[in-house]
Amino acid sequence: MAEKKRFSFKFGFSEFLLIGLVLISSVSLAFNSGGFVLNIKKIGFTFVSTIDKGVHAVADGAVNTVNAVGELHKLKKDYNELVIKLEKYEQLQRSNADITKENERLREQLGFSNSLEEKNFPAQIISRDLDNAYSYLTIDKGSVNGVKKNMPVVAYQNGNQGLVGKVIQVGAFTSQIMPVYNIDNSVSARIQNTRDLGLVNGLGSQDQPLLLQYIRKRVLDDLHYGDIIVTSGENNNYMRDIPIGTISKITVLDYNSSLNIEVTPILDFSRLETVIVVNQKELNDRRTLEEN
Repeated sequence: MAEKKRFSFKFGFSEFLLIGLVLISSVSLAFNSGGFVLNIKKIGFTFVSTIDKGVHAVADGAVNTVNAVGELHKLKKDYNELVIKLEKYEQLQRSNADITKENERLREQLGFSNSLEEKNFPAQIISRDLDNAYSYLTIDKGSVNGVKKNMPVVAYQNGNQGLVGKVIQVGAFTSQIMPVYNIDNSVSARIQNTRDLGLVNGLGSQDQPLLLQYIRKRVLDDLHYGDIIVTSGENNNYMRDIPIGTISKITVLDYNSSLNIEVTPILDFSRLETVIVVNQKELNDRRTLEEN
């Protein structure tokens, strides 16, 4: 049996030499024709232009970022300035409102002062002694202004006139007032509707009611919550019919022939700022002019 011949191809030196000559010839031809140089230029241009574009984009972004930061800083500064202006405007509005209210209060006090028949001295409360039992008010008027001891003190608040108390001590430029809620203060008073006579005492605090005593039990059916208690005008301690407060509670005591009546002051002493000291022995200057 004949053996089959196997075909085999081996690269020898001559084959490698042939392939090398073909490659050298191709490269040489490319250089001579300029195609290879053109490709290098294109590649270089593409590379450089890409880098340039990237650098430009980065630079552009950096500039935009810097500009944005600058704009943000300016906006924040403008915002802060506007906030300050708004705060000043609001403060100005509040100041104007306070001034307006103060002017209204002063006009009310002046009108009330002029309406009184007796000579009087408007004054500001400058300090308060808030002792639980013995409370006092200090005003900015004294003997140089004509204030004297035991003069009654009234006030006009929210459209209502009311009794404050009486002067108990006088200095040259200031005076001390014992308010009606002082535990030592007693005021001869009447129930405005029935004209029943009693005595109003303080309980020691502006936050507590006053106490009206010595009103007979038999008038109980004639009394109502909200009835006004006024000064009696007896003993010349206070002018007559100055409101003190209103009835807020009535208690019947079995062992007592009189009623215990709680009275809410007509004035809000915690908000009281201005008072009027009254000289009952002299006429108001305006009244004197009118009579003359």
